[in-house]
Parts: sequence; C-alpha cells; structure tokens
Amino acid sequence: MSDPIDDLDRLVQELDDLGARTPPAGEGLEPWLRLMAAREASDLFLVPGQPPTLRVEGALTRGEAAPLDGDEIEQLVLPVLPAHARAAYRDVGIADASYRLQGVGRFRVNVHHERGRAAAVIRLLPTRVPTLASLNLPPGTGKLADLPRGLVLIGGATGSGKTTTLAAIVDHINRRQAKHIITIEDPIEYDHASDRSVIQQVEIGIDAPDFPTALRSALRQAPDVIVVGEMRDPETMKIALAAGETGHLVFSTLHTTDVASTLARIPDSFPPERQATIRQEIAAALTAVFVQTLLPRPAGGRVPAGELLMVSYGARQHIRRNALQHLHQEITITRRLGSFSLEECLARMVKAGQVTRDEAAVRALHPADFEDALRSL
Repeated sequence: MSDPIDDLDRLVQELDDLGARTPPAGEGLEPWLRLMAAREASDLFLVPGQPPTLRVEGALTRGEAAPLDGDEIEQLVLPVLPAHARAAYRDVGIADASYRLQGVGRFRVNVHHERGRAAAVIRLLPTRVPTLASLNLPPGTGKLADLPRGLVLIGGATGSGKTTTLAAIVDHINRRQAKHIITIEDPIEYDHASDRSVIQQVEIGIDAPDFPTALRSALRQAPDVIVVGEMRDPETMKIALAAGETGHLVFSTLHTTDVASTLARIPDSFPPERQATIRQEIAAALTAVFVQTLLPRPAGGRVPAGELLMVSYGARQHIRRNALQHLHQEITITRRLGSFSLEECLARMVKAGQVTRDEAAVRALHPADFEDALRSL
C-alpha cells in the first residue's frame, strides 16, 4: 500500500508542474480538486494574476504554481459546469453549480468576473450530513429542530457554517420526526436520504429556474418543513414569510452578523413604502433567529459560537416598531425560553478552554456583557 504522505507530495509536485502551463480544458481542474480533498481545504480561490490559493482551517495557503489569467481560469472551470450554469455565465457573467468528482467528492463552483476578468471560488462539500452533536454548536441550538411552525432565520458571515448547521437541523428532523421536508438550494450542498421523514431536494437551475418559482411550487406539495438555502430577493422573502405565517416550519439563511442586523436585512430589501408592512409580516411569522460565527481553537481547528433569540411578544413588538436595538435586551429577558447572547456563549467557551479569552473578547459585540458573563460563571 502506498504512503499517503508520498502520494500527497507527488500530487503537490504535479500541481507545481501544472502551474507552468495552461491545463487542458476539462482536465486541468481535477488535480486541484483532489488536492483540496487531501488537505481538507474548504475553498479554492482562482483569481486572475494570482496563483491558486487554498483555505485550510480558515487560513489561506498558496502553492508554487504560476499565477493564472482570466482565460486560463475559464478553461479550468467552464468544462465542469452543467449546461444551465454555462448559459448563465455567458448571459450575465456569474454562475453557481455543483460538481461531483467520482471517488473524491462534491464541490460548489461559483464563477464570476472581477475587474473584467474571469475568477472562481470552489468549495469542497462534505460527503456526510453532519449531526447537531458533531458540530459542537452552543447548547440549546438543537431546539430549533423541534419547533412546530414559523420562520427560523440562521445568520452569519460567509463561511461561518450556516449551511452546515441547517443541514444538521434537517438531519435531526429527518431521523426523529415523520415530516415532509422540501429543500430549495443553489446548488444542493448536502445529500439527504429519507429516514423517518420524506425529503425532496430541489436544485435551482436544474429542477426549477429560480427560488420564487421553486418556493411557490413547494407550497402546493403539502410540506411540513421548507428549507430555503438563501433568501436573496424580495419575492423569495415575501413567499417565505407567508409560508411561516400559515403554519409551515420554514428555515432560511442570511449573510448577517447579529440578531438585529438579520431582522433589518429583510425589510431593507423592499422599497421604503413597503417596509412597515413587511415588518408586520416578520413579526407575525418569525419564531427564532440564530446567528453564528467560527472561532479558532487554541490547539487548531475552529469552533462555532452564536446567539439565539426565541421570539416572544416583546420581540414582535420591537420588530413592528423597528426598535431593533432592543433585541439584545430581549435575548436576556427570554432566557427561560432558550435564548442566549453571543457574550454568554463566548464566556462559556472561554471557561471550557475552547477559545482564548483574547479571541472571545475581540468577537464580543457587547464587551461589558462579556466581562459580566465571565465573572458570573
């Protein structure tokens, strides 16, 4: 049996050699994808004028390969895209798709332009659906899977693990409850096999042309749980709000940093004259908001932290009045319902040795609350 270290060294050497020339169309990307899997890299960045760059445990690493230009990036990436994604790229210069390399794994591919040149970001998708326990999420996060109805928003910055958390919640429901679950994604990132639940997974561009069309169709399929991979446009937001208000359990993600910014994002996506009405609809539909971030462990790797607001009467009133600055206090008031602040979560993680005090202090949005939480433990 060959030595894995020797195999990896040979692959790195092959990639160094590959960087000196333009890879053959349809073949040049495969070695990089294999290297991503071997190094457990989360992302591969292909930016014109720079060598291909990997993200490993949150840190960027560059090899010795030569910089690529936009034409070379297109030659690497376009052959692995399905027809609908290539058409989208030709039409608007941006495309997302998933790609499966047999024996290696699945990848999410985003190809776009920057400064008039082609660029791409490729993410390695996990082969197994994670469990809630395996993610080391803050205690109490799992109760989101047991909610009966309403809209649940999961916020966080790009790369903070929102999609992974959402997949674990779906898995939890799938293994414990008899529900009809429909996921709408662009692209599908985790393959779920029906267990106690019946799961249908709809991929934008293949199974439906866009999120609004897929979501309207899902509502006619008697779903119990609807997962909207991301709410990107006002029409999708409007339909998701209506679904949450009419008895469905709806999960979706937003690129945000805290509970208040998550709840500001939706009405801010609408014209000013409609925002008051949208706030009323959010207040009626919303059940919970969880916002997460990833922090480095002292011994390597990363661990999630977050804050959770279980929505009660007080929070609904603040949303209706656009008084979102009071939601941090509302988290404290609703601890008995399961809410917890980021500062409380960070303090527990420091006490458990999961993160350093300095790292936690930098991430705390309310430093005085963080210090108080540390003293109270």
